[in-house]
Amino acid sequence: MPDRGGQGFRPRVGPPSRRAKVLLLTVGVLVLLFLGFVLFAGLWTDWLWFKSVHYSRVFSTELRTKVALFAVFGLAMAVATGVNIWVAHRLRPPLAAMSVEQQSLDRYRMGVAPFRKWLLIGISLLVGLIAGSAAAGQWRLWLLWTNATDFGVKDSQFHLDVAFYAFDLPWYEFLLGFAFSAVVVSLIAGALVHYLYGGLRLQGPGRRATAGAQGHLAVLLGLFVLLKAVAYWLDRYALAVKTASYKGVPGYTGLRYVDANAFLPAKTILFCVAIICALLFFLTPIRRTWAPALIGFGLMALSAVLIGGLYPTIVQQFQVKPNEQAKETPYLKQNIDATRQAYGIAGSQSQVYSPNGAAAASAVQQDSQTISDIRLLDPNLVSPTFQQMEQQRSYYGFPATLDVDRYSGATAGPNGTPGVQDTVIGVRELNPNGVQQHNWINDHFKYTHGFGVVAAKGNQVNSNGQPVFTESGLPTTGDLGDYQQRIYYGENTNTYSIVGGSNHEIDNTADGGAQTYQYSGDSGVSLNNPITRAAYAVKFDEPQILYSGAITTGAKVLYDRTPQERVAKVAPWLTIDGDPYPVVQNGQLTWVLDGYTTSDGYPFASKTTLGDATKDSLSNQRGQVVGDAGQVNYIRNSVKATVDAFTGKVTLYQWDAGDPVLKTWMKAFPGTVQPTSAIPAALLPHLRYPQDLFKVQRDLLGMYHMTDPTAFFNGTDIWQVPADPTNSGNQAQPPYYLTLRMPDMAAATFSLNSTFVPSGRPNLAALMSVDSDPGPDYGKIRILTVPSDSNTPGPSQVQAKFNSDSVVASQITLLKNGSDANLDYGNLLTLPVGGGFLNVEPVYVKGSGSSYPVLQKVLAVYGNDNVGFENNLGAALTDALGTAPGATGVLPAGGGTSTVGSTTPPATGGGGGTGGTGGTGGGGTGGGTVDPALKQALAAAQKAETDSQNAMKAGDWAAYGTAQKALQDALNAAAAAAQKDTGGPAAPPLPTAPAPTGTPSASASP
Repeated sequence: MPDRGGQGFRPRVGPPSRRAKVLLLTVGVLVLLFLGFVLFAGLWTDWLWFKSVHYSRVFSTELRTKVALFAVFGLAMAVATGVNIWVAHRLRPPLAAMSVEQQSLDRYRMGVAPFRKWLLIGISLLVGLIAGSAAAGQWRLWLLWTNATDFGVKDSQFHLDVAFYAFDLPWYEFLLGFAFSAVVVSLIAGALVHYLYGGLRLQGPGRRATAGAQGHLAVLLGLFVLLKAVAYWLDRYALAVKTASYKGVPGYTGLRYVDANAFLPAKTILFCVAIICALLFFLTPIRRTWAPALIGFGLMALSAVLIGGLYPTIVQQFQVKPNEQAKETPYLKQNIDATRQAYGIAGSQSQVYSPNGAAAASAVQQDSQTISDIRLLDPNLVSPTFQQMEQQRSYYGFPATLDVDRYSGATAGPNGTPGVQDTVIGVRELNPNGVQQHNWINDHFKYTHGFGVVAAKGNQVNSNGQPVFTESGLPTTGDLGDYQQRIYYGENTNTYSIVGGSNHEIDNTADGGAQTYQYSGDSGVSLNNPITRAAYAVKFDEPQILYSGAITTGAKVLYDRTPQERVAKVAPWLTIDGDPYPVVQNGQLTWVLDGYTTSDGYPFASKTTLGDATKDSLSNQRGQVVGDAGQVNYIRNSVKATVDAFTGKVTLYQWDAGDPVLKTWMKAFPGTVQPTSAIPAALLPHLRYPQDLFKVQRDLLGMYHMTDPTAFFNGTDIWQVPADPTNSGNQAQPPYYLTLRMPDMAAATFSLNSTFVPSGRPNLAALMSVDSDPGPDYGKIRILTVPSDSNTPGPSQVQAKFNSDSVVASQITLLKNGSDANLDYGNLLTLPVGGGFLNVEPVYVKGSGSSYPVLQKVLAVYGNDNVGFENNLGAALTDALGTAPGATGVLPAGGGTSTVGSTTPPATGGGGGTGGTGGTGGGGTGGGTVDPALKQALAAAQKAETDSQNAMKAGDWAAYGTAQKALQDALNAAAAAAQKDTGGPAAPPLPTAPAPTGTPSASASP
């Protein structure tokens, strides 16, 4: 075909056909319906979850607040933007000046004209949606402001209650920021409309702005400057919570001399200047000239530079620096006092502790309970041992770090009576990685729960260096009694499960075959409704939920199953401690979590970042606190929360009744927190001081133990948390739970403990301990300050002393080479004993053919020179202390009992018996008559054993040592007499009996 006009034929493109329009419309509607259902599914499933845990009021309050803020602030921004666009259009000149600029804008004006109304609505709605979404995220600020509770404490500068800074000021700053945004958006939108319609010109002769545009923009600029005046006024109060690095404290907060004497008056002057400047802008439409307003604005900017910037610099340089200490002392005192109060360390008690280099028996006697409860079982190392010995099935597992609690044992007290003992406990949770056949049914219908807890004595191991279990087996049996052992909610339960209906889950699998179970707990969301099933199919991105025949009537879905997730959802205003721990009580297995209320608005209190302050060498194993990104300068352990491991029930208990932040949240969410009196009596003894709070407090105490502003200013005694000597990562040493007695205490108590070293030095500076037993002294912080000239070794020096000791080094070499083993050093415990510091560290050995470590040696050091490295704690303490301390539960030196110190005289007349731990069984004498010398030696041995036990119970270590020597002599005499009676060679002396346990052991009978 010929080319017409040099161009080929173009196909005519007409409007789309009716069928195409219907198809496009259908697709559009389906997309909108799908998006709408996705949004509905999220809200609907959240509502059902909150309803299932009986916290629907939390969901409704939060949702209602978000919707209200979205609507109010979104509408306000949309109206402000729309009105200013409409005003700018109404003030347009009737005729645009003839210029190249205006001619080029004509085509845009013509293009906009048909859609002017829709553009106005669309732009206003878009801006409103953005602003409303941002405002909805501030729902916490709104609830805090509307439910504010006074602290009853006023700041020292403005004499306002702390509640103003914690609750009011943040809300006012948000309102101010929103108003600034509304004015700026309106100013930009108005200027663009004025330019588009000729009200503003960038080129051409004559006025650049019409009278209407000038007046409109002048009013908006006046509002902006007026808001700046309000900002200057609020900045005065913000100085009390202003953060800057000062004197080695990165989050130092509060006014300093230059703030109070330069910035504060400067802000007041700038406030007045801004008010005057705003009035000049408001007069511009009347005077029809920009000159006064622009001059005023220029003067305000100049004032900001001179008064707000240069003047404070001059004050700092010429008034503060020549005599900085004197000038800053009052403000440092304010910061010190406020920081100690805000972090709960104001009541910490400090005493000078000059450690002894050698331990006297009378001094050690006072710390007999501390010694008897030394924890050899390291919860951070023995998880593989629990896994190997108590996993039972491949689809079970234990957490990498176990927990320490207190339980009554069958033989934990004196004379074998029941008593409370430190216990290492771990939960046997479901481990999906151990399931052999993975498919949707197995993963979500069959393997749904773990089974039981395993517990072991913290201060004992058996003859093989393995834990002495007080609760073990599958199902578990032991000292904890009967309880619901099925675990549907746990730390590692991260997937959803569908239970109930006709579903039979894999339960406790016996050797005879698999057993099944049907969930009977009051938990989960029913899947009987098809719409609910569809919603969960969208939520979990699993279409089989919608149509699978495995889901029958009565089926329920369990999800959000970790304790942290559940508590964080029902109490979104709490910060959750990173270490939930299990408690068996009242026939239930319960997770206990510590909840913190925090604020960043406590005046003069220095700020800290929770995530940084709580990091240590175990952070990767244990996890971090929830919501650890922001800075805080007020924290309270205000809530104890529990999650039932079987039903998932969440309960919040008020723990700090005086916390104003908690009171504020309880007003916002009434009925969600139970009073302290509602805590079950069986649960109360298991509550403990939380680790993350303790680590935040010790981080602050490194600097804020100095209450004298002069010492604080000079930094003469800064402490730091030592690096973990058993870990190569150079991370902070973790704190440890332990039963011990501080020097000013009458008896030992369950405590959380940590050490300090001087900044940049390795020697010990202090020991910090907080009472962790619920009672009158709960939460009391005690600090033993070590004189700087004592040269007391710190953790790294103690570890170096262990490693450099010739005897220790040779035995470690033998351990490594003899079994081709790896050595793991357990927790290094620093204890105040006998007027000095005793350091104890268990040494675990993992052979080349073993998958778990066993305790093989115990290291102990007292003072600077006394080092013990033995097979058991008793022997190591004897070497370190120079006296037998009567330690319990240590690694046996000899035959097969799980405790140390029970020695039985050699048997006669029968086969060779197995001796106690440290004693040996004598050979039989053939069943004839007993030699008188042997009989006399046996009687002496029995008397010496009785005397040893009595002395140990009385804490009389001198008498105990005498009795042990008599026992040794009697055993040697008995062995010699037995050999003489049989005609054999003289027997070598029997090994020295280690320190007693205070508990009976199953040694051989005479």
